[in-house]
Amino acid sequence: MLKLAREQILLGQSVATKSDAIALLAGKLTEAGLVEAGYVDGMLAREAQHATYLGSGIAIPHGTTDTRHLVKSTGVMVAQFPNGIEWDEGQIAYVAIGIAAKSDEHLGILRQLTHVLGDEQAAAQLKEVSDADTIINILTGATAAKEVQYLTLADFPADDRDQLLLGAAARAKSAGWGDATMVSSLLASEPAYLGEGIWLARAQAAQTGWVLATPSTALNAGDLPVNAMLLLCAADSGHLPQLENLAKLAAAGQLATLAGGEGLAMLQAGPASGLSDTFTIINPHGLHARPGAMLVKVAKEYESDIRVANLDGSGEAVSAKSLMKVIGLGVKCGHRLAFRAEGADAEAALKGIGEAIAAGLGEGAH
Repeated sequence: MLKLAREQILLGQSVATKSDAIALLAGKLTEAGLVEAGYVDGMLAREAQHATYLGSGIAIPHGTTDTRHLVKSTGVMVAQFPNGIEWDEGQIAYVAIGIAAKSDEHLGILRQLTHVLGDEQAAAQLKEVSDADTIINILTGATAAKEVQYLTLADFPADDRDQLLLGAAARAKSAGWGDATMVSSLLASEPAYLGEGIWLARAQAAQTGWVLATPSTALNAGDLPVNAMLLLCAADSGHLPQLENLAKLAAAGQLATLAGGEGLAMLQAGPASGLSDTFTIINPHGLHARPGAMLVKVAKEYESDIRVANLDGSGEAVSAKSLMKVIGLGVKCGHRLAFRAEGADAEAALKGIGEAIAAGLGEGAH
């Protein structure tokens, strides 16, 4: 979880260039004891490789892997530029978040930030706000509307359906969606059988979200198979689109796909359409800004609608043409990305994306 203090927020800054903005942030990171003085060179080198502008007026300058040894402790500094800075051609940044990360910790920071900053209203507020506390609340998600969350519990060693449900409930509780009372009520309830080995349990909770749990071995409940347990935690009506998709999947005879690697993506998207393929990321440091931007660039070369889900992450499917969304997937080396393309050039799109990933997304194959 990103933690910010008032001294990390630089309000109302005014500089002439992107380089000046980076120097300002690097200086503050150094003063705070997070990095050594030479870290600024890594931040500038990163910009020379690829600009770190995310969109919505937000930039996230950070160092290269070659300068990680200069990072003493992971942390951030936030600078607000009300008049704006041309970060890249035609792209104006109003807030820059300087990141110092000792390893792949920055992916977690980026993931949290991108989910918050993907909100256009929040980004606009960051430009205008005049107090540090409000910026902290926006960046840490304290003022953000709660989105539907997704969790997986794959190959859970359950002996029966109830143990699988208990595992899903414990996963939701550990994520802070509910408390022991929620778990007790779930265990006292009877899950609904949807068909094709898929079961659904539901509970009132503090956070709306879905847990998809699959057993490590074949299970049965009476004469019925147990291939997957869907746990719906409902705090509001945000889950209704996914319930509609469940009905559509049942009508299309595609419920069984929920037990596969793209289960959560299917829950969000509904019945399968278009073409799909899965590729493994080989970049040693995952999809940070540079390879992430290259992936988005390749996706934008095609007219098809392209969605991508991190099968080793939350499983949430997002647009492959949005840098903020792609970085928000928190992709590390070895993670599997499931792509689905729908359109006239869908086949070519998947082929092009696969080739780009195999080539290292601008960082060279390893």
